Amino acid sequence: MAFDPSPKVQALQERLAAFMDAHIYPNEARHAEEAEQLGPWAVHPVIEELKPKAREAGLWNLFLPDSEHGAGLSNLEYAPLCEIMGRSFLAPEVFNCSAPDTGNMEVLVRYGTAAQQERWLRPLLGGEIRSCFAMTEPKVASSDATNIESSIVRDGDDYVINGHKWYTTNATDPRCRIAIFMGKTDPDNPNRHRQQSMILVPMDTPGVRVLRPLPVFGFYGMPDRASEVVFENVRVPASNMLLGEGRGFEIAQGRLGPGRIHHCMRLIGLAERALERMCRRSLERVAFGKPIAQQGVTLERIAECRIAIDQARLLTLHAAHRMDTVGNKVARTEIAAIKVAVPAMAVKVIDWAIQAHGGGGTSNDFGLARAYAMSRVLQLADGPDEVHRNQIGKLELRKYT
Repeated sequence: MAFDPSPKVQALQERLAAFMDAHIYPNEARHAEEAEQLGPWAVHPVIEELKPKAREAGLWNLFLPDSEHGAGLSNLEYAPLCEIMGRSFLAPEVFNCSAPDTGNMEVLVRYGTAAQQERWLRPLLGGEIRSCFAMTEPKVASSDATNIESSIVRDGDDYVINGHKWYTTNATDPRCRIAIFMGKTDPDNPNRHRQQSMILVPMDTPGVRVLRPLPVFGFYGMPDRASEVVFENVRVPASNMLLGEGRGFEIAQGRLGPGRIHHCMRLIGLAERALERMCRRSLERVAFGKPIAQQGVTLERIAECRIAIDQARLLTLHAAHRMDTVGNKVARTEIAAIKVAVPAMAVKVIDWAIQAHGGGGTSNDFGLARAYAMSRVLQLADGPDEVHRNQIGKLELRKYT
């Protein structure tokens, strides 16, 4: 099947690439410096300066298929745009297309009440606030989300929330105003996938404590703002419940499908950027009397990278097409497949790019260390590779039983 972009998408690609050239790439060094110096508890000024420019350029909320709130693009149409944004850590938030806000906005669009959308979706769509998603817990193996121990208990017109979460991206950001919290409302339900619910928790509610930022391979603030958060006797109105008690897994599946496409396409963009840097560096550097690019091992690695990136892109576009045509549930094999294949590809490509840069590749000068860290994290985020492989295997066996 051909995946040639439509004229509408081609026009957006051109505008997006031009914006990247004019505003994103020239500010990457500043972004990295601000992230390092100001850290995860601060707003990074360069992002706030560029967001209005992106909005004025009409490159805003491109991820949302809902034309009322976003660009009205399908997953297949958004995918090549997401790849362009993924070439830089600075870009996604500038275009209001960064996780976990994208997933949280999709949840509010699909499952939020009118009141919830007015209070939280509107400012998120405007880039006025940020949000976090509190699901993973330090005391249990969260690869099996039914292990979640956090509680959501009804008390009159309120719910009382208790839980210990970590890798809650964005919680240290001073603009983070709202959390989507996953916990158990019915821990004794024999159906383990009906025990959990999701509820909206304003971050300024008494009992919410952001304990610390969590480094990602020693990086704070970028490429992620992973955080540890405690919720202790946090009381919120019953109207903050999303969709209804026991429907947390249903929401999670609706949230994670598009998010996995986004992660994978961004990683493909990141891998392309790493390959570009590998090629340029190997053409410039001379070792043993000739450019590194002429060394047999380098040529082989460049070829392997080209093959791997193109394979990953085609697989991801196929998954996006399947999501658009048959839905996330039917396309779950394809979604799981890209979640395994793409981060593994990116880790390999970026590792070889680091090797081509020599010792400098391990520094912060070329952006490869951060790229490697983010790629490696995505072999765990949104479900570790092992979970997705098990799912693929079971679905494949089902064809023969």
